[in-house]
Amino acid sequence: MDPVPALDEPLKKVLGPATAKVMAEHLGLHTVGDLLHHYPRRYEERGQLTHLADLPMDEHVTVVAQVADARLHTFASSRAPRGKGQRLEVTITDGSGRLQLVFFGAGVHKPHKELLPGTRAMFAGKVSVFNRRLQLAHPAYELLRGDAEETVETWAGALIPIYPATAKLESWKIGKALQTVLPSAQEAADPLPESLREGRGLVPLPEALLKIHRPHTKADIEEARVRLKWDEAFVLQVALARRRYADAQLPAVPRRPRPDGILAAFDDRLPFTLTEGQRKVSEEIFADLATDHPMHRLLQGEVGSGKTMVALRAMLAVVDAGGQAAMLAPTEVLAQQHHRSVTEMMGDLAQGGMLGGAENATKVVLLTGSMGAAARRQALLDLATGEAGIVIGTHALIEDKVQFHDLGLVVVDEQHRFGVEQRDALRGKGKQPPHLLVMTATPIPRTVAMTVFGDLETSVLDQLPAGRSPIASHVVPAADKPHFLARAWERVREEVEKGHQAYVVCPRIGDEEDGAKAKKKSPEDEAEKRPPLAVLDTAEQLARGPLAGLRVEALHGRMQPDDKDAVMRRFAAGEVDVLVATTVIEVGVNVPNATVMVIMDADRFGVSQLHQLRGRVGRGSAPGLCLLVSEMPEASAARQRLNAVASTLDGFELSRIDLEQRREGDVLGQAQSGTRSSLRMLAVIDDEEVIAEAREEATGIVAADPELERLPALRTALDALLDEEREQYLEKG
Repeated sequence: MDPVPALDEPLKKVLGPATAKVMAEHLGLHTVGDLLHHYPRRYEERGQLTHLADLPMDEHVTVVAQVADARLHTFASSRAPRGKGQRLEVTITDGSGRLQLVFFGAGVHKPHKELLPGTRAMFAGKVSVFNRRLQLAHPAYELLRGDAEETVETWAGALIPIYPATAKLESWKIGKALQTVLPSAQEAADPLPESLREGRGLVPLPEALLKIHRPHTKADIEEARVRLKWDEAFVLQVALARRRYADAQLPAVPRRPRPDGILAAFDDRLPFTLTEGQRKVSEEIFADLATDHPMHRLLQGEVGSGKTMVALRAMLAVVDAGGQAAMLAPTEVLAQQHHRSVTEMMGDLAQGGMLGGAENATKVVLLTGSMGAAARRQALLDLATGEAGIVIGTHALIEDKVQFHDLGLVVVDEQHRFGVEQRDALRGKGKQPPHLLVMTATPIPRTVAMTVFGDLETSVLDQLPAGRSPIASHVVPAADKPHFLARAWERVREEVEKGHQAYVVCPRIGDEEDGAKAKKKSPEDEAEKRPPLAVLDTAEQLARGPLAGLRVEALHGRMQPDDKDAVMRRFAAGEVDVLVATTVIEVGVNVPNATVMVIMDADRFGVSQLHQLRGRVGRGSAPGLCLLVSEMPEASAARQRLNAVASTLDGFELSRIDLEQRREGDVLGQAQSGTRSSLRMLAVIDDEEVIAEAREEATGIVAADPELERLPALRTALDALLDEEREQYLEKG
């Protein structure tokens, strides 16, 4: 007997170079172990045997019958113009009725030799109608010889695994390859500690692999799935638990606010009271800041729930304790916006070292890539000397040249655009690792938070501050009901006449090269055939047409930073009625007087993005209105997605819908480098229970044995996961 190939054996040695090459290039499978973890997507049942007299249409059936006759016809076709096309017609009978089978082209040779009149066989395929007669086209078949009864039962009842395949490699070829490597499953080292496996009644890993690829019953599949989900959830949670454990071992300077410091002075001047949620989350943060290991906290809050206020109070507490705080924003527009709103909120407390500055004041500096050399030099100097207690900037803050006097806290806005490695780079800027507060306005379901941000503690702000107005949302079906779109522009005019302002958002800027136009052609419908609407064209058409006479301006990401800032300032000051923009306004832009948001081609945006955009209106006392314009037909998935957004303002509910509609990969993929690819069986939304339990088990195991010395198989699985993660990060970087 041949020796069983090891799990790390390259596939080209086992399957041959041609198959291995396709598997590597198209499915990312390189070793025997990779192939064993390429699980079936679903299982086909050949089905119970059916009598020919009772064949149902359009269903997969399995019949046992005898060949009555077989005829080979030749015909001309576009592929075989000289009458060289071949069609084999086989008639079978089981005594209750007759049925025709057809085979075409190169597929006729084998059945022509094997299906001779009088032969008994089993046939499986999908019933269709041709020339008013039932037929099976290209059915799978198995000749019956000898002990026919037993063969019939086992063959017809078998569950056939259907694998995620590619055009270059069909599912049944992958199945054949798996047949070859399946004996190696016995060698699979089990990453789950025995106590955990037995305590939860999970089957051993080798058994789970056999059952997932060669199940005899549906119960086999279920047992295997439960076990393999546990593997994925547990190994991932151990990786995160180890990261949390390592972080907890790091030293940090405790930062406590002074009773008579800048935070107290700031709080005394607040023109409103903090919400219950803001107070509670602030207390959690202050408790973390007072410890001697670094805080790692994720702050989730709906658009407009007052996260910036919570973050600013945390930064002031650190300044009180003699440290500096840095706030990182994903874009320059947003960094400028934060800088403006923080200095406005602080007033003369932000004028440290200047005439008119308050007694506890500090300096708040802005640092972005496009600043002039002189301003940049001054900002860097203020940071190095400690003159500036707060700095707000883009990723430019992570550069080597930036030196801090004593960095105590890093606040990261919109974490899903900011990977683990960048956080680590910033951490290296402090004498000791700084505390870290991560903010996101994208509501993340609890399980995703546990999976993606599992190395962070989570706080949630779910109340809106008093004085916020509700937002009404409606879908505008521009293709079915053009008059609805005309009415939308009238609504914009009405709001402007009341003294309010409006946003119009488009998916594209509009000065791209023609070649860059929408390449995505989906047959779903006509709307996809034209490129997405563009800011520059739309602004021009609106100014000439339905919004003539209003002050319409455009804003997009390729404008010079100064020009962008100028447009935003004019809009904020009320000198622009309608701002036509790309998603640069998605996060952080705060204009309380804007009450309408019209999103063109809304079907081109993701659910959470639409929710973010909508959060830009209704920020003042007047009610907000959000109009989702789409040309998609009523029945399309895209329209259903828009209806979901229009029907609820609950971001957590929407993020659930979003996750169910997309694959987790996208959600997780946006969030961090790596770890996604490891989720083959686990569905982050549906498997909440497994993830929560795995997190608990992982935390306990890491606390008892941080280096996993007693669990070598778990270490191996972890190394494989982290290698994959590192690899992905390097590819992205």
